Amino acid sequence: MTASGKIKDLNKSPYHLLRRAWQFAGDLYAEEVGQSGLTHRQFTVLLAVEQNEGASQTDLVSVTGIDRSTLADLISRLIKRGYLQRRRTKEDARANSISLSTAGARALRTAQPGALAADHKLLRVLPAEQRRQFVDALTKISEALEEQLGESADSQNVARGNGSAPGPISG
Repeated sequence: MTASGKIKDLNKSPYHLLRRAWQFAGDLYAEEVGQSGLTHRQFTVLLAVEQNEGASQTDLVSVTGIDRSTLADLISRLIKRGYLQRRRTKEDARANSISLSTAGARALRTAQPGALAADHKLLRVLPAEQRRQFVDALTKISEALEEQLGESADSQNVARGNGSAPGPISG
């Protein structure tokens, strides 16, 4: 940034570069998986359900990072396609348990090789010694988002009178 606070070169903006990297990753995914008919978000939801069979929709929001309303819409569409099943949980009649159907497992198996190939193509643009660091850096950014979302939920609960304010962080 310049002294005036304006970005003169977009290629020095981390936000812009992440957006471009996401665009590249999306193009690779579409190229490799597109023929399966699953969007990246649909693939993400199916994989999350497979790895967390019977999880509630609320749990899947945490696992996927997809906001509640978008995830609910995705789950509804995947149910209509016959890829997911939704049932009320025994523990909480308000919560839905989500599971993968046979068709969903088949769609996931069909898409997984392409998704893996897209990941490999994405990482191949980096020198081998930088790949682990790149994934580690993305993990740190993702963890920071989770922390921010957790703090936001904590402050909303405090504002609603549903909990106490978090204590100081030591470290």
